[in-house]
Amino acid sequence: MGTLGRTRPTTLACGEVRTCLLPTSQALDLRAAGHVLRLRADERVLASERPNLYALSPDTLMGVDCALPASNGAKVRAVGTVVARAALTEGRVLQAGSFFRVPDTGPDQRQPWGHYLVRPGVVEPLGKLPAQAVAEGLLKGGRPGELDPGLIAEGLLTRLLRHPLLDQKSPFKSRRTRLRWVALPVPDGHGPSIDFTVAEDDLRTVRLGIPEGTDQTAVVRLCEDLALHDWLLTTLVRMLDGSRFGSADGPMAVLALRPAVDHLMHLWMPRARVDRKLSALWEALEERPGFSRQWHTLVQRIRDQMALQAIPLLREALTAR
Repeated sequence: MGTLGRTRPTTLACGEVRTCLLPTSQALDLRAAGHVLRLRADERVLASERPNLYALSPDTLMGVDCALPASNGAKVRAVGTVVARAALTEGRVLQAGSFFRVPDTGPDQRQPWGHYLVRPGVVEPLGKLPAQAVAEGLLKGGRPGELDPGLIAEGLLTRLLRHPLLDQKSPFKSRRTRLRWVALPVPDGHGPSIDFTVAEDDLRTVRLGIPEGTDQTAVVRLCEDLALHDWLLTTLVRMLDGSRFGSADGPMAVLALRPAVDHLMHLWMPRARVDRKLSALWEALEERPGFSRQWHTLVQRIRDQMALQAIPLLREALTAR
């Protein structure tokens, strides 16, 4: 992964993405999205209308000076800056995330803040980095006082959800998801790899193997895209679980799934903004666990049930003539 100034090559990159339904009765247009995501007055919100409405906030930085979590108990102090940013898809699905990268070694002593501020998104260890142990520690989650990108992402999400433009009237009930990721370089001659795990009810972990020289921005976008589509799939599954399909109260079950048709089903566009160099990682997820295969099966189930419920209505209409 990339370098910045005199920063040594990145040994580890990591981050966390929080995804949720925007609490507003109407989806925001790009202008309103720009107001919500304007985290800095000196930089504009990036917006796109193809292939769907998408707005991305400017990056913000948070200075950190704390220990990195390590699975082997190693004491690794690190200093630098963590990047936080947010995105809104189709004015409906809000994501807040934070991320940073770590070189294999850093200065033996803490440097003045100016040294770290010219290296945005880089957290340098004091000494040598035990990359594998820290990667495992970050995926597992650290102890209080250790660097936790999830807390930074949650803080940004909380700030955005309080924006006065939001009327706090969600069109349906849903839950947040968390996607925690780490990326490590793979040896020369090896292709990228991905290990996706549903760790808890709302937590997913992703371990990536990335060829040296891969742009970190591309890795972040891949993880944001994965977090978005995992949230969509998880939300649709929960809707179906609570819909009582096949019961005598069929019409009410279909009515309960109307929000899926109105707000979710058109959002499924995996890899729309993923770098082509990392497309193979999405292909691996399509093979196992089969994201799109499960999504399309659920969507077809909804459509079939709605068609079945429409048959009696059509029969009544024809009989009444």
